[in-house]
Amino acid sequence: MLLNGKVVIISGVGPGMGQALARIAASEGASVILAARNHKFLEEVRDDIVANGGKAVAIPCDIADEAQCGALAEKAAAEFGGRIDGLVNSAYYHGDWSVIENADPADMATAFDVNCLGTLRLTRACIPYLRDGGAVVNVSTMATVRPFGGEHGMEMGYAVAKGAVNTLTKYMAADLGRYGIRVNACRMGWIHGAPVEGHIQAQVDAGLAREDVLAGITRDIPIGKIPPEDDCARAVLMMISDFTRVVTGASLDVNGGHWMAP
Repeated sequence: MLLNGKVVIISGVGPGMGQALARIAASEGASVILAARNHKFLEEVRDDIVANGGKAVAIPCDIADEAQCGALAEKAAAEFGGRIDGLVNSAYYHGDWSVIENADPADMATAFDVNCLGTLRLTRACIPYLRDGGAVVNVSTMATVRPFGGEHGMEMGYAVAKGAVNTLTKYMAADLGRYGIRVNACRMGWIHGAPVEGHIQAQVDAGLAREDVLAGITRDIPIGKIPPEDDCARAVLMMISDFTRVVTGASLDVNGGHWMAP
């Protein structure tokens, strides 16, 4: 199994890719620590993992709070033998859709605080337990390299904050390598899970044909489909597996070819 015997923290375990990351990590042999602000949802995912024979604990955490990040790292390490092998920073704050003229600096500051500084806070808290072989993967977005939006606005504040995460990833990799810790990023595109399915259904409810909505999304995706949530999660988890033990400071584009890095 890809993560057999590893202890893995996954932040941002919500109805989207976060819960898929947790479930698949457990099915691949990891002992999983589920973290997010929604305690009830965490417990539901944890109970489902345990019912299917996996190992998981749920620890609520707001990554905007330094003390909560420290408590999460300590509890996670204590739960499974004092070590953390992998950290997936997938918690995020999306914020407003906007254009330059109506962008709210306060909302953008919140996006930066949660997405970038939250990643810094939680990673820093985990360093003592990740030493000598641990790995971190920071979940980012294709919107950092391919601006995205429509009539309702652009994904600007979120993308700018995640762009900072891309740069932070490189600095983390350069610095934490001395402790034997690898750090990489995954830039996600469209992910076909519950949130995107909700978007598709909203378009259908507004009178569009489902096949037309899908065609509009996949027109520029070479694989011809919206990348399925579970497949996206597997790509992220690969970056904390032993298959990538010599990879650090890299950005993996997980988007079906929608954006191809030069």
